[in-house]
Amino acid sequence: MSMSFLLTTLAVVATPGTGVLYTLTAALSHGRRASVVAALGCTLGIVPHLVASVTGLAALLRTSPVAYDVVKYLGVGYLLYMAWATLRDKEALAVETGTEPRPTVQVIASGVLVNVLNPKLTMFFVAFLPQFVPAGESGSLPAMLRLSAVFMALTFVVFAAYGMCAAAVRDHVLSRPRVMTGLRRVFAVGFVGLGVRLAVA
Repeated sequence: MSMSFLLTTLAVVATPGTGVLYTLTAALSHGRRASVVAALGCTLGIVPHLVASVTGLAALLRTSPVAYDVVKYLGVGYLLYMAWATLRDKEALAVETGTEPRPTVQVIASGVLVNVLNPKLTMFFVAFLPQFVPAGESGSLPAMLRLSAVFMALTFVVFAAYGMCAAAVRDHVLSRPRVMTGLRRVFAVGFVGLGVRLAVA
């Protein structure tokens, strides 16, 4: 495994995007455990893109503008929904005491959706990953799976680190009402911005 693959993958994963923003939201909303679960959900959301790449569906998305646009605009719609939900739910960013945590399955499902509806990941597996896989050789599929596993592992570690950092300052930040209101707006604007960027890409 080349150092260039590791460095490029780390740069791609660490660049804030929908998954990072979702993990930060989970961390500030529900604490450390929720941030790790959210990171896991975002990581699992990579699996469909990997499967699409292996089975050739990614090539269809790449060559069919209609198929690509369907996935893209579903992603845009979901990001706009998350922006609306963040603004609507005034309890979303609050320090909770004595309440049941958000169900693990729900946190994971939302994290999976965040990345499943992101066609940029499919393009990553089509355009970037094959550069490090020996074409036409018998070991190309195992090599792709190994590199994909590394990509997923780095995704989980980096996202969980983001979440842990946010959770560490949760009580400080969220005990101030004005800060909570500002955070809701910042996250909502962030989701809208990512949706717009995806729509015009």
